[in-house]
Amino acid sequence: MKSAVPCYYHLDVEVSPERVGQVSRILAAHLHYWDLENLAAPVCRGAELLLHAIDQHATDKRTSIEMWWNGQHLITAFGDDDPDLRPDQDLRACLADIAAMSDGWGCCATESGSKVIWFSQRARAGQRVPLVPTAPAPTLRTGLQVPRTEPVMALAASVPAADGALEGSR
Repeated sequence: MKSAVPCYYHLDVEVSPERVGQVSRILAAHLHYWDLENLAAPVCRGAELLLHAIDQHATDKRTSIEMWWNGQHLITAFGDDDPDLRPDQDLRACLADIAAMSDGWGCCATESGSKVIWFSQRARAGQRVPLVPTAPAPTLRTGLQVPRTEPVMALAASVPAADGALEGSR
């Protein structure tokens, strides 16, 4: 896992039993592209649980999936607009499984009345890559020469030393 660059991915899905496996493979491919293969299994398992629950309980089968990687945590979120799908009733078993396999999870309502269910996976010790700013690359191909006609040693030898300055320093 060497990707320290923040990453984001968004996917809109019409959920059906056939699409669950396809979406899981799509998410795994993006995690592979981000060098996060070790997080693919739990993320894909959580995605499959949520997609199966949406397919089984929701009347509106459309959902949006987003993934964010910040260098330490991968957050996967599912948003839907179905007011009849209640996480506290319909998705209770699914959310219990997600809570057991993730480092953090939650559900929140949006201003439009839809809901977002998210879970996070943390990079384990030794896998975390800190986000550090890179130094800007120099734009000049050749170094500039200092505008002097004589070397620095020759300039220092040509200046006479004041006797009073030497006596005061002793």
